[in-house]
Amino acid sequence: MIEEAQGANVSHTMFVFIGFPETYKHRPWYSVPLVLSYLLVLVGNSLLLYIIHNTKSLHSPMYILVSTLAVVDIVNPTAIIPKMLLGLLFDLSEITLAGCLTQMFITHFFSSVESTILLAMALDRYVAICHPLRYVEIVNNALFAKLLIFTLVRSGAIMLTLVGLVVPLSFCGSNIISHCYCDHMALVSLACNNTDKNNAMGVAVIVCFVGFDISLIFFSYVSILHVVLRAAAGEDRWKAFHTCGTHLMVMMSFYLVGSVTFLSHNLHTPIPVDVNTFLGLLYIIFPATVNPIIYGVRTKEIRHTIVRMFKVQANKVFVVQISSVKK
Repeated sequence: MIEEAQGANVSHTMFVFIGFPETYKHRPWYSVPLVLSYLLVLVGNSLLLYIIHNTKSLHSPMYILVSTLAVVDIVNPTAIIPKMLLGLLFDLSEITLAGCLTQMFITHFFSSVESTILLAMALDRYVAICHPLRYVEIVNNALFAKLLIFTLVRSGAIMLTLVGLVVPLSFCGSNIISHCYCDHMALVSLACNNTDKNNAMGVAVIVCFVGFDISLIFFSYVSILHVVLRAAAGEDRWKAFHTCGTHLMVMMSFYLVGSVTFLSHNLHTPIPVDVNTFLGLLYIIFPATVNPIIYGVRTKEIRHTIVRMFKVQANKVFVVQISSVKK
């Protein structure tokens, strides 16, 4: 249903995704890494949620944030990957305007929520390491309630405005979205009317979430490193530097790729469509894939819990086998 509407009085209500147009004939093969990545996201984050939920010693503020991050990392890819697989495998790439706006809100809202969670996790570690005696006093249920309200109000208000500004636009030209999901600027670039407000809102989102959040995150980790490197020695210093460095690299990739994909249209940056589509997918899938490793397997408490659970299961199997032999 690739159409051109004649005249400004006609506006498309159906759109077609055409991600990776330069390698269109190879599109079905893209479903293989996509399915594998999606399975890793589902298994990794679900396992992390299961472990935290069933281990009372992990019911602390930090791991509540990790659990919330895992939920976000399941929801966001689920909003785009099943639809994308239908397009890649069966050429079912159409989406209604209402569906497109819904998908746009979900992906951008939960990406902004992820940014707030990463900020909260950095501040939690900052208080725990730099002000340990005041940790219980500062990080409490009241703070979590305020964080929840702040997250919902900030992300909800900004993303509703972002999507709301798209609703009045007319799409009288092409209905082909040069992406694999409903990215904000990929849809706005098809509009026939003036999109200055939409462009300005896109920049405002970057300033609010990247400019504000990453500044506080960077400050938190620099302060943590300063305290730890002064107190620790030898191998402990290297561990602290490696842990903070890994966290920052993952966060920077999330913010950097998100900024590039969001601003490429605003700044008229000549990025090939295939590259822009890949970056858009990387922005959603990469953090969701590696977060269970960075904040799960690499965390001593969770790693010990996983080993303990496997030992318990192995002992159960061993007992069952002995019982079977005796019978």
